[in-house]
Amino acid sequence: MAALVLSASILAPVNAKEAATSHDVAVGAQYDTTHVYIAPGDFDTFVNSFTATFGGKPSKRGTFNVLPVPSSTEGQYVWTPAGTLSTFAFLTPIPYPFGQERTGYLVTDMDEAIKEARAAGAEVIVDKFKDPIGLDAVIQWPGGVKMQLYWHDTAPHYDPLQTVPDNRVYVSADTAETFVHDFLRFSHGKVVSDDRKADAGEIGKTGQSYRRIRIVSGFGKMQVNVTDGHLPYPYGHEISGYEVSDLDATLAKATAAGAKILSPRYDASDRSSAIVQFPGGYIAEIHAPKTH
Repeated sequence: MAALVLSASILAPVNAKEAATSHDVAVGAQYDTTHVYIAPGDFDTFVNSFTATFGGKPSKRGTFNVLPVPSSTEGQYVWTPAGTLSTFAFLTPIPYPFGQERTGYLVTDMDEAIKEARAAGAEVIVDKFKDPIGLDAVIQWPGGVKMQLYWHDTAPHYDPLQTVPDNRVYVSADTAETFVHDFLRFSHGKVVSDDRKADAGEIGKTGQSYRRIRIVSGFGKMQVNVTDGHLPYPYGHEISGYEVSDLDATLAKATAAGAKILSPRYDASDRSSAIVQFPGGYIAEIHAPKTH
């Protein structure tokens, strides 16, 4: 088993002054959604396949303009015990840069969240705008990681997740330190492991190693994969990694519901994982922790 190196000895910590002046705007992992863009004709097939795999249920579907410019999309939340989705099937062309944001993070206050994001080193690439039920903005971190911040006029109330998914981020060695430092300041999170010699078979490069950083915060979990960009397909296309108790059983449910296994089960030191593609094109990692 590869040695885990604690973050304090490697990553530049958030200093006391930064911590004292920063406000935590996270609400909870069950409110952080993966954004899935699909074609209208794939909507039902995708949602049915995803919920057959992970359980849960979708919200009522509607057609809205959720952007700051004219557009129209079918939209629906999908709640599962393993993670939440925001699904969009646009009926009009998708305005730039939408579709590039990977996740949506619910915040306690939009103005405060934008202020904190900028102070932490993020760029606000879509400034605050009104949608039918609240406010949104899109931010970008060093390394190009884009995510949406959102706030609802009426605070939502979702059940806690049974397992919290990983937000799977791929960055280069050039920006890894800056990205992690900045995101930690914004999220008030902590690095729970920083393994410079993790088994790269986890990202399709058997026999090699890579740096893998795992973070936990009020926004949930994040796995930062630091690579040279020499990634075999489909690695790097998956946005979220879903934790389950039985990987083989979950993969059987997924394939029975129309999903394809793009990368078969790989057994690493602490978890077994696979990459699947659901109907409509959404690619996800699924993993189960090993018991020792």
